[in-house]
Amino acid sequence: QVQLVESGGGLVQAGGSLRLSCAASARTFVSYGMGWFRQAPGKEREFVAAISRSGGNTVYADSVKGRFTISRGNAKNTVYLQMNSLKPEDTAVYYCAARITGTDNANNRIGSYNYWGQGTQVTVSS
Repeated sequence: QVQLVESGGGLVQAGGSLRLSCAASARTFVSYGMGWFRQAPGKEREFVAAISRSGGNTVYADSVKGRFTISRGNAKNTVYLQMNSLKPEDTAVYYCAARITGTDNANNRIGSYNYWGQGTQVTVSS
């Protein structure tokens, strides 16, 4: 069982930045690929970014490419999402997710993830 706890959400003006963090309880954090997803009111949860076990591979949704950066600190059992040039349409609850994997690839499929955090609210005002 892996517990994931997100932090760093909040209210920011359009064009601003936020950094989300996700702390994992896993004893073998390096065994997990990690991802960030988001869900806006009335919409389905959607993929944002993912990172492989080593951190060497990443993948992004087209809507955030060039603005968001995912990274991980395996020594700290933490994954991060740096969000720059935020837009009102980025407003959502952001979820951290973990998937057990034997490969070092970044995965954007929501059904591939085994564990989820409780989410953190990000609100971008215009």
